Amino acid sequence: MITGDFQTLTGRLEELTRLAGTPGRLEELLTRALDALGSTIPHDLVALLELEAGVLQVRVARGPLVDKRVLAHRLPLERHPTLRSVMETRRARVLEEHHHSGDEGDPYDGVLELPHGHSCMVIPVFAGERNLGVITFDSRTCGLYPPELVSMVTVYGQVIGLAMVTAELAGALDRHRRRLQEHNRLLEDEARGGEDAGESLARSRHPEMRRVVDAARQVAVTDAPVLLSGETGTGKEVLARALHGWSNRRDMPFVKVNCAALPAGLVESELFGHVKGAFSGAVRDRPGRFQLADGGTLLLDEVGDMPLEIQARLLRVLQEGTLQPVGSDHTMRVDVRVIAATHVDLEKAVEEGTFREDLYYRLSVFPLRLPPLRERREDLPQLAAHILEGIQRRTGRGPWLLSEESLCRMQSYEWPGNIRELVNVLERARILARGSELDVELPRVRNRPPAGAAMKTNVEQPSGSKLPSLVENERAYLERLLAHTEGRVYGAGGAAEIAGVPPTTLQSRLARLGLKRKAR
Repeated sequence: MITGDFQTLTGRLEELTRLAGTPGRLEELLTRALDALGSTIPHDLVALLELEAGVLQVRVARGPLVDKRVLAHRLPLERHPTLRSVMETRRARVLEEHHHSGDEGDPYDGVLELPHGHSCMVIPVFAGERNLGVITFDSRTCGLYPPELVSMVTVYGQVIGLAMVTAELAGALDRHRRRLQEHNRLLEDEARGGEDAGESLARSRHPEMRRVVDAARQVAVTDAPVLLSGETGTGKEVLARALHGWSNRRDMPFVKVNCAALPAGLVESELFGHVKGAFSGAVRDRPGRFQLADGGTLLLDEVGDMPLEIQARLLRVLQEGTLQPVGSDHTMRVDVRVIAATHVDLEKAVEEGTFREDLYYRLSVFPLRLPPLRERREDLPQLAAHILEGIQRRTGRGPWLLSEESLCRMQSYEWPGNIRELVNVLERARILARGSELDVELPRVRNRPPAGAAMKTNVEQPSGSKLPSLVENERAYLERLLAHTEGRVYGAGGAAEIAGVPPTTLQSRLARLGLKRKAR
């Protein structure tokens, strides 16, 4: 009969219990557990087989019989009813000769050459309701492990199971901690976003953009609503973050909601929140974007796409500073500074009846228009450098530089997608780059026709006469344009649509040239 050192085994059990309470790397934990067992129980092979999808797979093995075949050994439970019984009863068992002589055979048949009558013991590994696997002891010495030892190692198997589960939970907690750290880092980046956005905008060299930035700095310290307009991709969200970063609310939340991306049936809930049971699927109370932005700034992106029925509720919130979550009769007060952004001509939308006039005037207390990138080409180098710096921080790669040839091509390109297209072009260029210098390839698209190309002026200059100046040509064109539309600037067939420019831009040019609209 094989004996074991019970006193030493008890001490090892206490050591393993402490180890299980402060888990580290699971492989190290299991190796130390088998070493502790093996130091007190005679063996030529001790192995821990982990259960996964009905198959026992060797996870850790120790002893002179360990080789590559043992470490790769797998045992389907359906072919080994004795092992399955050990796991189900959760009691260690000594395997005798009759266990090996049937169809089941020895667990290591085909892997090890063990003599008939060799010592063999199986210990269940479990924790709570989970069966995690087994520990097998094999010795080439013939004999049986004593019952006292079998009872002791059953407890040992349970402690190892608890250690495995503890290590598994510790790993999950560590992953969760890392996710929280990354989330906090992103929040810190978000908090710095307003400052970074402001610095980027302030570096603009374009006169109109500098006027926009100066005006934005002035209005930022107030709580007045701001309406940002401009083509898609011109940086309206960047300016909104800058406004928040320059304001007294910079330490409070900046919340963005894309009104165009929300399903029609959920816009109200997303903006104002809902209570449990307000509608099918509302299993708990949920705050809306206004509640989340309380004390801070709320960006209503693409506000021109907001449904009319929601516009009425939004107007009431802006006027009264109170709201009611969907399904609630309780009114709550919110303190939110609203910035609206749109690429839609809201004045035209008001004329067409798709946007409330009273809401438009409420949002456009301080309108700011961002010029398209093709109108501020002098900003291209610093914009590209700022974008590449951001990519470098995000990816940990770089730095990159733009070739002179690439910069020339970029300066002559029309940029229909504006700054958003510039970001995509630079991202693609750095992916394809073989070194630090980027060779930018631009899409082949037709450049936009110059303003007014939709109307033929039919102006012919007599040979030898003096050419008119650009201002004179523009004045003559605009006079004919207003005459053609009978003074109508907005709407279908209006002067702005024919000229191919936003109505606000056309109004500015008319005012600059001293031209007045004539009533129809």
